[in-house]
Amino acid sequence: MDRMRYLVDTLNKWAYEYYVQDAPSVSDREYDALYDELRALERETGVRLSDSPTRRVGGEPIKAFARHTHIAPLFSLDKAVTEDELAAFVTRVHKVEPSALFTVEYKFDGLTMCLTYEDGRFVRATTRGNGTEGEDVTAQALTVRSFPLAIPYRGTLEVRGEAIIRLPVLEQYNREHPDEPLKNARNAAAGAIRNLDPKVTASRRPEIIFYDINYMSDEPVASQQEAVARLRAWGFQTFPFLKVCATFDEVMAAVDEIEVERKTLDVLTDGAVIKTDSEDVRRRMGYTDKFPRWAIAYKFEAEEAEATVEKVIWQVGRTGKLTPLAFITPVELAGATVRRATLNNFGDLTRKDVKVGSRVLVRRSNEVIPEILGAVAHTQGSVPVLKPAVCPACGAPVAEVGANLFCTNRHCPPRIVQKLTHYCSKNAADVEGMSEATLTLLHEKRGVSDFSDLYTLTRESFAGLEGFKEKKITNLLSAIDASRRIPLERFLYAIGIEGIGRVAARDLAAFGSVEAVAALTFEQLIALENIGDVTANSILSYFADEENRAELARLRALGVQPVVRQKVTGGAFAGENVVLTGGLASMSRPEAQKRIEALGGTALSSVSRKTTLVVAGTDAGSKLEKARALGIRIIGEEEFLAMLGEKGGRE
Repeated sequence: MDRMRYLVDTLNKWAYEYYVQDAPSVSDREYDALYDELRALERETGVRLSDSPTRRVGGEPIKAFARHTHIAPLFSLDKAVTEDELAAFVTRVHKVEPSALFTVEYKFDGLTMCLTYEDGRFVRATTRGNGTEGEDVTAQALTVRSFPLAIPYRGTLEVRGEAIIRLPVLEQYNREHPDEPLKNARNAAAGAIRNLDPKVTASRRPEIIFYDINYMSDEPVASQQEAVARLRAWGFQTFPFLKVCATFDEVMAAVDEIEVERKTLDVLTDGAVIKTDSEDVRRRMGYTDKFPRWAIAYKFEAEEAEATVEKVIWQVGRTGKLTPLAFITPVELAGATVRRATLNNFGDLTRKDVKVGSRVLVRRSNEVIPEILGAVAHTQGSVPVLKPAVCPACGAPVAEVGANLFCTNRHCPPRIVQKLTHYCSKNAADVEGMSEATLTLLHEKRGVSDFSDLYTLTRESFAGLEGFKEKKITNLLSAIDASRRIPLERFLYAIGIEGIGRVAARDLAAFGSVEAVAALTFEQLIALENIGDVTANSILSYFADEENRAELARLRALGVQPVVRQKVTGGAFAGENVVLTGGLASMSRPEAQKRIEALGGTALSSVSRKTTLVVAGTDAGSKLEKARALGIRIIGEEEFLAMLGEKGGRE
């Protein structure tokens, strides 16, 4: 038992360093060796300690979620959307206690969780539910590694956190599951935790960020600062940003900092949470039926609204996938008037219970296309959306693959136009001026159907087409000609291999040519960091298809020559993985990233174990704090300019 105790404690320490601190102290091989020894010892003795890391392996699916009543209610927060409303909240608090302090933290956009500990041992995880009772998701939570299974506190404890899925994790999951993509990080996190199969939860890699102690049977905390400090000391993953403020101006300054910095995070956020720090002031202020009077959520731009579905049509994409598009009554979201919103597929439409004539909740998140989150209410006139049996564009039979519907005709007109539009887009062949409308006209009037057809266009091809004057024709032909010399990674992205985005295309381009990529085996493909089984099979299928091989040959014959960008081996940033944080007075961030890569470096968006250098400008935030915690080299703008060869900066 002494050996088992040692193994459990050591493995939990290493896991905390890896998953919470993002600062591993041992290699994966060392961890795996001790983990295998622990599993063998548990099998031999038939004993498994309550905080053994082997408990975190996803178990068998459960039949249904049990309901559980929280020890203390989990209240939601009142909301402020203007500075005046936030100022009124601060005023209310200061009327109760003029010297009251406030804490300002990020408001994460995920699924609220409540974890219970008894006598120092984790016993249960539940969703917030209605605030009084939630669903028992213990089996699912055990697959998450950002909280401890044992803590030093020996009473009864409830801690509160937000289940999230980081944006890069979501992107990787969608690359590996192109037929069942997850629409956004918020829904992905909720779907991962509320999935009856814990193995599905584990595959989506959710985390929990903890921010509050909901209940303690004794030794109650005296402040929010103390609550967060205890959570960190006990090994829970918390977010490093917590500002303590005394005045409204200080609160607004912290909120402004969050609003700027949140756009650089790899976690979905939608506001800031402002709380009265002191537990004594909280007791004096009390609660309404729904909210604590001592806390408020400051929401940034309005991103959700209710609307009525007027009709639903089906759009055909370049892969043949049919996507439902809802036309809704106009609503204002994030400064724009929204009249249309997407649903991912027929399965998504069914699951969200969306009907024509129903009231639905529409979300516009991080400036992406608005989507429908679900039905709010139905009316007597609500009509279900029927599943199409044939393609609405060409009448070909529809094939059902999982939750998705596909047109079976690869020559379906909108499918061809979308394929060509993708090829001509900025991050692909970058044929400037070749819009979807132009390609639709060329397909209908001139029979342009393949990428190679673009390179056979002449001045006469545009004769008689409305809106095409001499200068426009000249510019289009010049842009088409320029696209013959296309970087290999952009060409691999442009040809539209299922599941290949820009990151995976860049990895494939490292093999040097289209022919080399076509010759890769399944084993070679899945060995790449950004390619999983599904995408690997898509690549193999693409190059095995006779029509695709013939098209690639036609492109070669027409002078389309993908070129490999030579990696800079020298330069001031050679071998460096660089993250920029804060503002630079001398140049924009995109320009700085371009210059780093021109001097041999790789520009990254977030700080991780791979980061070797951080450039900190003015008002640098959480990335700087994380870099310091990980011991990563940090330089300021002056040293950065010196490395670029611009010592002294610009006048």
